[in-house]
Amino acid sequence: MTPDELSAALSLRDLTDPEAGEHAMQHVVSAIEYALARAWVIPVRRDPGPRIVSVTDNYDRLRYSPEAVTRDSRYSRYLDGERMFRSHTTARIPALLDANALPDVLLSVPGVCYRRDVIDHRHVGEPHQLDLWRIRRSGPPLTEADLVHMIGLVVAAVLPGLPWRTQPNTHPYTLAGREIYVGDVEIGECGLAHPEVTGGASGLAMGLGLDRLVMLAKGVDDIRLLRSADPRVAAQMGDLSPYRPVSTMPPTHRDLSLAVAGDLDAELLGDRVRDLLGPDAAAVEEIVVRSETGYAELPDSARARMGLRPGQKNVLLRVVLRDLTRTLTAAEANALRDRIYAGLHEGEVYEWAT
Repeated sequence: MTPDELSAALSLRDLTDPEAGEHAMQHVVSAIEYALARAWVIPVRRDPGPRIVSVTDNYDRLRYSPEAVTRDSRYSRYLDGERMFRSHTTARIPALLDANALPDVLLSVPGVCYRRDVIDHRHVGEPHQLDLWRIRRSGPPLTEADLVHMIGLVVAAVLPGLPWRTQPNTHPYTLAGREIYVGDVEIGECGLAHPEVTGGASGLAMGLGLDRLVMLAKGVDDIRLLRSADPRVAAQMGDLSPYRPVSTMPPTHRDLSLAVAGDLDAELLGDRVRDLLGPDAAAVEEIVVRSETGYAELPDSARARMGLRPGQKNVLLRVVLRDLTRTLTAAEANALRDRIYAGLHEGEVYEWAT
């Protein structure tokens, strides 16, 4: 990372931090902690931890294999060979396990994380996460029934009355892993804490997406609103009262036909767009990959039109533009389209909007 990129990442406001100002996200964290502590009658140890962590804590001590795709620099933000911006708040858990001597405790780690991700209503490159690990060092071991009870307590604390479901999924640091859904929205994942991570102690492990929980609790349909500087929006983000929509700007879209590397995926496309546009990326509501066609499947005329080379593919990309505070002019939309196109297109022939 460049010094400017490092500074920008560290200066990004963590919406779970009360010292940076009140935010609805903090009320979600407190409501969940209170519900679990009250039901289980155990202490809560909240420790957000640092944003920069060791690769060992972020991956190795959580049983990620050396070949895990998430370790790739395309998806994780490394500072050097030993340090990185945490990709999940779970990176704090190994240190908390080392320091904990209580027989039964809830470890709570809220905070901002750093990932490469797609651009749409529910995804952002710097999401907020809450890790909740119940660790029991004495007494009967915790079971899947305890895990189901935990899910019910968490959902009821933030989204009372809403039904939830789970589906199996595998995580290196859990057994009997599950994903948690409310409606069609995945709000987190959980499982029995793996004994190789806990040092043999019994445990329940859960990671929640705080941005999505706030959106569901308040009725917010666009994740960008959680950080909006518009006073009409920001004034509503201090608590969990229902969101009252402000005037909605009309969306517009631009379709791009790109020649890109054959292994480029939607997450990396989204991350590159954020880098290319900088602050102006806030005007991008969604990026949709409409189709992908390999070099061999394209006719010669299409290859020539883009200047496509072997090893590349053609991606048809739709960029949906909608500024949260004003209507974009056609000229502004075309200029954003061309900045994205110039940064993503790797062919030898260009087609400009302006």
